[in-house]
Parts: sequence; structure tokens; C-alpha cells
Amino acid sequence: MQLTGKQWIGGESSREGLEQFQAYTPHNNQPMDTVFYEATGAEIDQAVKLADESFWTYRKTSGAERAAFLETIADEILALGAQLIETASQESALPLPRLEGERGRTVGQLRLFADFIRSDTWVNAISSPLQAVKKADGEPAMLHQMQIALGPVAVFGASNFPLAFSVAGGDTVSALAAGCPVVFKAHPAHPATCELVGQAINRALAKTGLPAGVFSLLQGATHRVGEALVQHPLIKAVGFTGSYRGGKALYDLAVRRPEPIPVYAEMGSTNPVFFLPGALADNKATLATAFAASVTQGVGQFCTNPGLFVVGKGQTDFTDELERQLAATPCGAMLTDGIKQAYHKGITRLRSLTGTQASTSWTDEGVQPHLLMTNVPSALQHPELSEEVFGPSTVGIVAESKEELMTFARSLHGHLTATIHGTEADLAEYADLIDVLTMKVGRLVFNGFPTGVEVNHAMVHGGPFPATTDSRSSSVGTSAIYRFTRPVCFQAFPDSALPGTLQGVLKAY
Repeated sequence: MQLTGKQWIGGESSREGLEQFQAYTPHNNQPMDTVFYEATGAEIDQAVKLADESFWTYRKTSGAERAAFLETIADEILALGAQLIETASQESALPLPRLEGERGRTVGQLRLFADFIRSDTWVNAISSPLQAVKKADGEPAMLHQMQIALGPVAVFGASNFPLAFSVAGGDTVSALAAGCPVVFKAHPAHPATCELVGQAINRALAKTGLPAGVFSLLQGATHRVGEALVQHPLIKAVGFTGSYRGGKALYDLAVRRPEPIPVYAEMGSTNPVFFLPGALADNKATLATAFAASVTQGVGQFCTNPGLFVVGKGQTDFTDELERQLAATPCGAMLTDGIKQAYHKGITRLRSLTGTQASTSWTDEGVQPHLLMTNVPSALQHPELSEEVFGPSTVGIVAESKEELMTFARSLHGHLTATIHGTEADLAEYADLIDVLTMKVGRLVFNGFPTGVEVNHAMVHGGPFPATTDSRSSSVGTSAIYRFTRPVCFQAFPDSALPGTLQGVLKAY
């Protein structure tokens, strides 16, 4: 498939602007061949207006029609073959097997959502009689509630998942499944990968006969494109995966609009892990090895990377083994030079805090795993120790007692996940820890590690602020669809005048 470096708006390529940018190879920070063009204000406006025009047709398509569209996107992504995987690897430095697995996840979630919406029961129809309103035959009239699509959605791609959290990723597929057109802002770290998948979605639209404005792809390396997109009055919601700074900036723009709109921003997390006494009694070495692997997986560039852990006093055997394992783990290139520099700055900042002890050596050359140790009083004095440093590092916090451990747990802000390692006896003794962590995270893991988020109906990938801007939602799994819908109620309407989707659901009952 040929790359153009242009915008894809309503199925057509567009290049109105003169501002150019290129992606850089992470291994040596050299510019790649294809030149991309920054979207202009006129192109942004055109994409959003086409999305709004197509919404009035697309929102009325059946679940079966949209399911066929999602399945066709999956087929078109697979048809890109090796070109997609090799391009993504060149732009991200991620290994080919990892990207092949990520492509499988991307295709799998497209098909999962297709199955989910095919029957229309996903609209969560609710019916109740209206006792105060009677029909001509004296029977009570009815209230019928259902979920309907919000409207055009702006989606921003993530740097660390160029496929699964990108153009055809979870935000896009859940919005399209709900009946919302998508205007996608490509990530400047992998614009070629984005264009290839964007073209695949355009081909799927053409093959299924749906309006071309249902999907557009905009390129841009500056903040201007994203800001204009979020502030466009026809955009009705935003999906974002990335940094706290970026997500909060978009959120602030959206809520200050004349018509505020929801922003579903997943903004990172340190995902605390609590090692309780029973877990460390007999298998310190095994747990240290597994934990080190979780910390360094993907060069630590997962939003579920465990960047924080808590142990009781006297567990130096565990922390010493963890230090050995981290020191022995080689790390490859990070996704971008900017991410590498931010990692170095983050580690340097943490090492400078009073009350912390660096358990691993540190240089500014390359990328290396890092372990920092401290105690609960220092962690409470320096809340930044609980903030994300994106990369292969973790901060260990020693609790002198159960009371200290609970004090620290209660001090935590919102995270995507928390993990407890322990025995059944530990769980009974630390039942109050489970209660506290339930209020702090979206997913609580027992005797495992948070890296790796399976896409299914029950998964929650979200959490209280600042992990996300809305703790009531998930960006992974089929429940993600409800970020882009709202409830509407039809009072005393004859069944023949109800939306076709609602009629079908009512007949099924």
C-alpha cells in the first residue's frame, strides 16, 4: 500500500497545508523517508463536518450492518500483511512478534465488538408502565429507554500501542460500534502506520456501502491540530490515551467550550503492587524474577507497568534479588527520543528526593531498568514518588507495620490497577486493604501482575483521577461502548413510531 503523507478525509486524500514533519527511527533518531503534512484548519473543519453529515445516516444503521463494517476493517488490516508490521516496527522499535500479537488483539477486539452489537440487545432497553397516562383502551402507556449514539467523536492515538490503541484501536472501535463517526488524530511518532490502517478503514467503508464521512484521519506533529479538533462545535466526545499533561489539557479545553463535552482520557498510572507477608515467606526469588519481568516488559512502556511496590520490613532478600534481576535485564530502544529523555529526567528527579535510596546505578547513556527504595514517611512527604515515570523503573516502599502499609494505601490517588500478592490467610488479615484499593483503582489483581490487559466483556481499563478523567468508564472491553452513548426515553409512543432498533429488541421479548 502506498503512503501519501496526506490527510484522509471522507475517503479522499487531502494536502492543503505546507507544514511538514517526519517520523524518526527510535534506534538512531534519524528521520524516516515519508514526509507528512500538518492538517490545516480548513481540513479539520471539513473532516468534522463530513462526520456530522454522515452521523444522521450512520446512527440509524442496524447493529448487524455496523458489525459487518467492523469485521471488514479487521479483514482489511490483515490484508496489509507484512507491510503494516514492518512499518510499525520501524517507527516504534517494537519487535515484530510483539506487533504481530498487537495486530491480533486489534483484529480480535474489532470482531468482539461486532459480535456484541449484532443483536441490538446492547442498547440496554428498559420498559416501564406509566400509571398516570392511559391509552384509549384504559391500559397504562409505556416508557421505553435505550442508549443512542452521541455524535462525531475525536480520537487520539497512543504512542506505546501503534495498533491496539491507535487508528483501529479500542476508542475507535467502541465509537464506531455505538454509531458514532470518528475523526482520528494520528500519533506523530508513527504516522505511516496510522495512514496504512486509516486506508484500511476507508476501504472497509467503501466495501460495506457506508458514508465515507464516517471516518477521517488527520496528521499533525503540533498541538494545534488536536486542540482545533477538540474545540470544534460538532465534536461530541473525545477518546485519548497518553500522558497526564496531554489528557488534562484536552479535558480543560473540552469543558471550557460553550457546549462542554466528555473527554475519556487514560493518562497513566504507577499501578501499586502490595507483597503481603505470606506471599514472600517461601518464594521470594520467584516473585522477584516475575516482578522484574513485569517492570521491564516492553521497556516498561505500558500504562499498566508496576512502577510502585510495597513490602514489609526485613524483606531485603526479596529486594536484593529484584535488584539483581533488573540489573541483568537488557533494555532496547524506547519508543521515541522524547520518551527516553523524559525517562532520564524522571529518574534523576526521583533520585534527588530526600529519604530515597538508589538501589541500582544510573547513567544518562542508553536505557536501563531502575530500582529506588524508600519508606512510608518519605513516600507521604513526597507524593511524586507515586507518580508515573514512563519506562522500566519501580519504586519500593518499606512499611514498618500493617498500620503504615494501610496509611500509605489510603494516601494513594487514582490508578488503573493495584495488585495484591498473598495467601488466603493474608487476604483475611488484610481485608481492609482490599476495601481501600477497591476505591483507588479500576482493576484489582490477585497473585499476578498488571501488565497485559485482556479484551473481553468484563475487563475494566480505567480508574479514578488522575488515572483517567472519568472513573465510571473503561477504555478496554465491550463496556467501552457506553462512553459514546447516552440514554433517551420515549414516553407513550405507539410501538410503530419507536426507533427500529428498539422495536426489534421489544419484539424479542
